[in-house]
Amino acid sequence: MSFLEIKDLKVHYPIRGGFFNTVVDHVYAVDGVNMIIEQGKTYGLVGESGSGKSTTGKAIIGLEKITSGEIIYEGKNVAGKNRGRRSAFNKDVQMIFQDSMSSLNPRKRVRDLIAEPIRNFQRLSDQEERKRVLELLDIVGMPEDAMYKYPHEFSGGQRQRLGVARAVACNPKLIIADEPVSALDLSVQAQVLNFMKNIQQQYGLSYLFISHDLGVVRHMCDYISIMYKGRFVETGTREEIYSNPKHIYTQRLISAIPNINPLVREENKSNRRAVDAFYRENEHLYFDENGKVYDLNPLTKTHHVAIKESIKGAI
Repeated sequence: MSFLEIKDLKVHYPIRGGFFNTVVDHVYAVDGVNMIIEQGKTYGLVGESGSGKSTTGKAIIGLEKITSGEIIYEGKNVAGKNRGRRSAFNKDVQMIFQDSMSSLNPRKRVRDLIAEPIRNFQRLSDQEERKRVLELLDIVGMPEDAMYKYPHEFSGGQRQRLGVARAVACNPKLIIADEPVSALDLSVQAQVLNFMKNIQQQYGLSYLFISHDLGVVRHMCDYISIMYKGRFVETGTREEIYSNPKHIYTQRLISAIPNINPLVREENKSNRRAVDAFYRENEHLYFDENGKVYDLNPLTKTHHVAIKESIKGAI
């Protein structure tokens, strides 16, 4: 059952110009996004840089001003409302940022960094708080003495694990993870992702996993939405997106996934060329005359593609 629903979310930035500095146009960073978040599921948000995926996550949690749309949390619209510091939404929706260093206060020790959300939403004694911090450090594989150190004393992977511990401190329902492993080495990426999976199983929480890495998204996500120019071009289950992509933009992204097997190098190169040629020839069927993505049309109950209604039966 869903606990969070995003309806027609829009984030537009005005472009000003002229002698009187009037609004002459807008940047459509997010332009009509719809999502339903269910408990215990992981939702992937994929797209190239500038597609609007990070803006979507920040708008949901309240770090970006919403132009229009609704964020329905447990039956109530919380979009644009002055939510109190201790509101249920602020407690139940947390975020992990891409840059772990800038998201952690360098002047605070780890104990205070992890305990901050606990102090905001729970009233624990010093002993209970210390015990909870130690539990969280243990969950993400960090030693006890880490609580007395500062963020700069850790590696990037360790700081990201501290960010995970801080995000789950108050048992949230949803964690928005914005490129949480993109700046890490591959071996460290695997460690952080495995910790996130284990925490999900332990707490039954949901993830909105924002990334441009299709390999990582395939490993983590149950449902995937492909984003381009502020709009969804295709949404579906992991199997539908990877095994049966219907939008030419999705096909292009998937064909670009690298394969380390040297025996299929030429085959992959030929396939990418064919996909690129098909993209150039059929681009007009998937985008309007202004290059805008069409509205989503359902193919199945879970699989939706942004195409002209007239060619729906042809793909």
